[in-house]
Amino acid sequence: MAQAAANGIEIEYETFGEPGLPPLLLVMGLGAQMITWDEGFCEQLAAEGFFVVRYDNRDTGLSTRFEEAGLPDLGTLMAAMATGESAPAGATAYTLEDMADDGIGVLDALGLDRAHIVGASMGGMIVQAMAIRHPGRVLSMCSIMSTTGDRSVGAPTPEAIGALMSAPPANRAEAMDRAIEAQKVIGGKGFPVDEERLRQRAGRAYDRAFYPPGMARQLAAILTASDRTPALGRLAVPTLVIHGEDDPLVTPSGGQATARAVPGAELLTIPGMGHDLPEPAWSRIIGAIAANARKAVATPAAQA
Repeated sequence: MAQAAANGIEIEYETFGEPGLPPLLLVMGLGAQMITWDEGFCEQLAAEGFFVVRYDNRDTGLSTRFEEAGLPDLGTLMAAMATGESAPAGATAYTLEDMADDGIGVLDALGLDRAHIVGASMGGMIVQAMAIRHPGRVLSMCSIMSTTGDRSVGAPTPEAIGALMSAPPANRAEAMDRAIEAQKVIGGKGFPVDEERLRQRAGRAYDRAFYPPGMARQLAAILTASDRTPALGRLAVPTLVIHGEDDPLVTPSGGQATARAVPGAELLTIPGMGHDLPEPAWSRIIGAIAANARKAVATPAAQA
């Protein structure tokens, strides 16, 4: 792993595959470190012929933390969202657009002119913003278990909100237990769950960089984001939308709306998948990502 100076901050990143291959940038979701993109998943993508880059979003993992910003008032932000009111001035430390510019900054640091971009959950929102703000840098886009920012679609179930808003774990053992509890709420029922593997991943994430305040500030960025639907309608990039049919955290209408918004987008729904990336579904997901990427005109990326 290494750090890059990107968009005025430091971003931790890691690569898989040969640098001369078409770049593919992976963007993870709310509070999730880049290691949530499983090494096996990244290696399988690289085997499809991509130079794969995963990174820690700002305020997550080993990237720059925004401690000086303090904690947002999530209660006020959620109430404003529910009533359709505008967020108070200064309610967020940064926006999803800032986070999108971070990803472009990683490409800049690596000397990569254009890339295929893939995002999961909040990462899907971020890659949508990347494609909107930097269309010349995007070869193809894949938005997984995400939504458009339209509050009328993709709304979580009450149970999923409860899992999302629960108090942070007090220690490593509790973090590992919480991973299992959360999986039971937001995971799909159509795939077997390897609880020991989930526990190990949660323990590794806790040891690497346990930082709940960053998740709160990222959530504030989501809550204050505008509806991207009109801008998505102006995209001209091969787009794939993937969504689990059992997703309770970003319900399937969010993915359906995303696919409707982007001209020519393909929608792949996976029965039995929730708000996760179960290993038995990897081959289908990776195959679809690769097929969508091949729709783009292949141009060698400049290397630093």
